[in-house]
Amino acid sequence: MSATILNNREVKLIRHVQGEIHPGDFAITETAIPAPGPHEAVVRNRWFRVSISTRLMAQEDAKAAEGIPFPPLNPGDTLADGAIGEVILAGSACSLPVGSLVMHPFGWREHAVVREHDCKLIDCREPDPAAYLGHGWTAYAALTRGIQVKKGDTVFVSGGAGAIGSMAGQIARLFGATRVVGSTGSSGKARWMQEELGYDAVVTRDGDPMIDQLANAAPEGIDVIVDMVGGEQLAAAIRLARYGARGVLLGALTAELNAEKASLQAPVTLDSFQLIFKGITLRGFSADHSPEAFGLWLRDLSTWKRDGHIHLPSTTFRGIENAIPALQEACAGRLKGVVLVEL
Repeated sequence: MSATILNNREVKLIRHVQGEIHPGDFAITETAIPAPGPHEAVVRNRWFRVSISTRLMAQEDAKAAEGIPFPPLNPGDTLADGAIGEVILAGSACSLPVGSLVMHPFGWREHAVVREHDCKLIDCREPDPAAYLGHGWTAYAALTRGIQVKKGDTVFVSGGAGAIGSMAGQIARLFGATRVVGSTGSSGKARWMQEELGYDAVVTRDGDPMIDQLANAAPEGIDVIVDMVGGEQLAAAIRLARYGARGVLLGALTAELNAEKASLQAPVTLDSFQLIFKGITLRGFSADHSPEAFGLWLRDLSTWKRDGHIHLPSTTFRGIENAIPALQEACAGRLKGVVLVEL
């Protein structure tokens, strides 16, 4: 292999995260890339995704969790997340063509040795990384497999500026929703959501009580709840839900972005009589259970993009040295759409 491969750089966890992300928790190290095994390939990464779940998985007591596509981290481990890269060397029994682009789960490094069965071939030379690494397909699966949006629905999307929420509001509209309301952390993001993503109204954490804001934003009630936040926002949405409302729960940012400690526990008090009297359905959902939705997402996305009906928001940092600042900014809630590092 060439000398350039020997200078591979990757981001490792140096110590478990306690509270907020600190640059000293991680380090960029130089490593040698071993020759690939018979069914492996060496991939030069071009983009990788940065997820706030990295903070959760980097804590000392972290446990594997449904829907988080990488395991708990220990000091010395290289971070991981979705990536797109070019095959530059293939093992003797590997069918991946050299020069082909693949998606795989080993980001946070410039090069990766990847088993063939962990790779998904990408059939275009210049893919939009936000289409493949973003969570549009998660929102798509949630709104086609988890619940269904009906024509005329009022939809509330909590965390509407994030990787999932920024797509869920747009997809709900394409499926027939007539009013789409979102939530976010600041008035600046709220304006962006209305101007760029087409939200009819946006409520913010730094505004009036959530129940009052949401009642003004959805005066006729809510038919569909797409929840990434939990806590007060979920409780308010349940109170304002109409008869037969459907809710799909995809995350709990109140727990993951807790300033003191990220957590997999996200308690919330709901009025169960509201669920009974209004015939409300709530469903927890992970797109990992609907892998077939990914291809359908790419098919429909192609049509929507061609017709100018959808926008793929992302925030891109360049260079592996900016990956940790990207994670800090993402965990602070200051970024929009999916967060990517371009190499």
